[in-house]
Amino acid sequence: MKILVCISHVPDTTSKINFTDNDSQFDTSGVQFVINPNDEFGLTRAMWFKEKQGASVDVVTVGGAEVEPTLRKALAIGADTAIRVDTPAVDGYQVAKQLSAVVKDGGYDLVIAGRESIDYNGGMVPGMVAAMTGASFVNTCISLEIEGDTATAIREIDGGKETSTATLPLVIGGQKGLVEESDLRIPNMRGIMMARKKPLNVVPATDASSETNTVSFSKPEPKGAVTLVEADNLDKLIDLLHNEAKAI
Repeated sequence: MKILVCISHVPDTTSKINFTDNDSQFDTSGVQFVINPNDEFGLTRAMWFKEKQGASVDVVTVGGAEVEPTLRKALAIGADTAIRVDTPAVDGYQVAKQLSAVVKDGGYDLVIAGRESIDYNGGMVPGMVAAMTGASFVNTCISLEIEGDTATAIREIDGGKETSTATLPLVIGGQKGLVEESDLRIPNMRGIMMARKKPLNVVPATDASSETNTVSFSKPEPKGAVTLVEADNLDKLIDLLHNEAKAI
C-alpha cells in the first residue's frame, strides 16, 4: 500500500503574529514553524500502517525551500520520502491542484491530510484533492482501518459518529482521534540522522492559478482592562455586570 501524507507548514501557536504591506502579507520574521497538528495525527497513523502492514509512506507539501525543515522532521518521524512542490502556497484551490498532480503521478492508494490547517483554517484541500483525483473521501476522520483494498473509517458528525466503508483509493481529512496525542512521535537522534539521507524531491509546479486574493488581515480586538472587585462588595459586582459588561 502506498500512502501519501499531506503536510502543512504552519506557525507554532505560541508565535507572535504580525502583518506587513498594509496588513496584506503575513510577517514570517521570528516565527517558529511546525507540522500542522491535524497532519501530524495523520502522519502517525500512516506510520502505524507502515509498521503493521508494510506500507510505504511519502510526505508532500507545497512551498519554497523554507518548508524543507518541516519535511525533514516528517522524515525523522519515519516517512520514507519527501516531496516539495516548488511554488508558494497561495490558496486552497491552488494547493489542491498541486497535490492532486502528485497523487496522480505517484499512484497512491491512500492520501491522508488534516481536515484543516491551523493557520488559515480553510478546511477545503482534502475534499478538492479527492474530487480532482476521483478518489473516495472521508472528512473529520477519527479512526481508520484498512483490510485489502477496503477501508473502514469513523468520522465525527453533529451529535455522534458515523462508520463508513470505502474502496481504495481514498482521501481522508484526519484530526485528533485518528491517533491519540500520547501516540505522537518526537524524532530521536537516530531518526534525525537518517532523515538527512532520505530523499527530498523537489518537483515543478503544475499550471494552476489561485482563485482568491487576500485583501487584508486583522487581529482580534485587544482585551479590555480587568476590573477587580472585593469579594464582599456584591453591589459593585452586580452594578458592573449590569451597566458595564451588560451581562445581566
